[in-house]
Amino acid sequence: MTFDIHLSGPVKRVVDETLPGLVSSLIASGITAGDATLWGPEAEAEASIRLGWVDAVSVSRPLVAEIEALHRELLAKGVSRVVLAGMGGSSLAPEVIAQTAGVPLVILDSTAPGQVLAAIDGDPESGGLDRTVLVVSSKSGSTVETDSAKRAFEAAFRDLGIDPAERIVVVTDPGSPLDQSARADGYRVFNADPNVGGRYSALTAFGLVPTGLAGVDIAELLDEADATLLEVAIDSPSNPALVLASAIAGGTPRKDKLGLVTDGTHIVGLPDWIEQLVAESTGKQGTGILPVVLLPVSPEVANKPADLQVVRFVDDANKFHLFEHHTGEVLVSGSLAAQFIVWEYATVIAGQMLGINPFDQPDVESAKAATRGLLDARPEPSAPAFTAAGVEVRVSDPALAASGTVAGVLDALWSQIPEGGYVAIQAYVDRLQLAQLEGLREMVAADSGRPTTFGWGPRFLHSTGQYHKGGPADGVFLQITERSDVDLEIPGRPFTFGQLIDAQAAGDASVLADGHGRPVVTITLTDPQPEVLALFEAAQ
Repeated sequence: MTFDIHLSGPVKRVVDETLPGLVSSLIASGITAGDATLWGPEAEAEASIRLGWVDAVSVSRPLVAEIEALHRELLAKGVSRVVLAGMGGSSLAPEVIAQTAGVPLVILDSTAPGQVLAAIDGDPESGGLDRTVLVVSSKSGSTVETDSAKRAFEAAFRDLGIDPAERIVVVTDPGSPLDQSARADGYRVFNADPNVGGRYSALTAFGLVPTGLAGVDIAELLDEADATLLEVAIDSPSNPALVLASAIAGGTPRKDKLGLVTDGTHIVGLPDWIEQLVAESTGKQGTGILPVVLLPVSPEVANKPADLQVVRFVDDANKFHLFEHHTGEVLVSGSLAAQFIVWEYATVIAGQMLGINPFDQPDVESAKAATRGLLDARPEPSAPAFTAAGVEVRVSDPALAASGTVAGVLDALWSQIPEGGYVAIQAYVDRLQLAQLEGLREMVAADSGRPTTFGWGPRFLHSTGQYHKGGPADGVFLQITERSDVDLEIPGRPFTFGQLIDAQAAGDASVLADGHGRPVVTITLTDPQPEVLALFEAAQ
């Protein structure tokens, strides 16, 4: 077995009750056969062009030799630093693959000016722009973040006297705007299977090109995946995807939150990939499964809210369950490629159980449209409800700001969490400079008493952003933005990276508050480093 799963306590009873129905429905073999009718007539058209990931291993095999040859070619020229510009599925899977393999890969999935500049400049250890190849990944070929990064790198390469066509590799769907422009400009282009949605693209060109160029053994990755395909294809109680789907989407009442805990496993960062896969696939039509990325010591793990199912990633699920305090959890182990395959199958099976289309993302476009509108108009920022010690506070409802203190605003926000609700922290800041902000999640979870997610903006817009708008209307939202003296022009665009990330934050807040009636508090750090400490204190 390349994937092991262990159950105990209540979740085992749920699976025992749910699994026979899934086996008899023949859904596993139906997915393998590409049956687009499994998710109902309304989803059939979309599903018919989104099941290519089932055949990704065989389709991707011919790419391996081509990617490895380009890797050797670049190394021979002294180009050893790989930067990936991509969002959502175009970057999350490569990030996990590279981290787990211990191979350096710079991920640029932000529009924060400082983060873009750092990706361009490089560092003494990995090298600078003169040793860099940029992989530009976009399924649609029109992703604003990716296009902006490409423009910035092109200008930087030219300033250094380097032809961008020698240093930029493009991954996109055939016929996309990026495919056409890149070929016209003489760039090396890898086309991905157009019948694979972005979040299911881990084992396609989107996952393999950047990691292969960075030095990952991608042939071994595909071998691991191949070994798992037979396990998930059969309609059997031993099928790990059927078991996992039963655990995360079964039961009455169903637990609609999924706690993802990494505990002593060699796989690095897998919950971030699963978060996008599950949240964007299931969070729609007022339902869904909300993934919550946790530490082994997170408050939710200790308290185990009634609406949260914990899945714990370990090195050996068959041994780890001996510890009694894991009763009621789902323990899983397996190779990275096996995890990709099993979770993809389990997610679309869960989609059928919830009665939704797991392949669309109907609410993602709303934040993009709001961003475009703000970039066109570029209005002055709204006045803050109040400013405390340099921190600007804006609220969707004046009542949230009645206390006039940051701590009071947070308490007021927590008080608006409905029964069974959650908190979403959204950090539109330079992740490299304010990495400690991620620790705020633990404090907010303890202070609010509810499951809490954390997302770096704008990357989460291509992930949990769908769930925030299309899922259950029980979330409250804490945005964190920053004022920075650092900015960077986007060649050929009338706005800068700083203006872009500000518009993305403001646009998403507007859609959440005005379009969906969600409570939103935006905290803007005007002197970020010291004010982060004050924010931590307020959240305690």
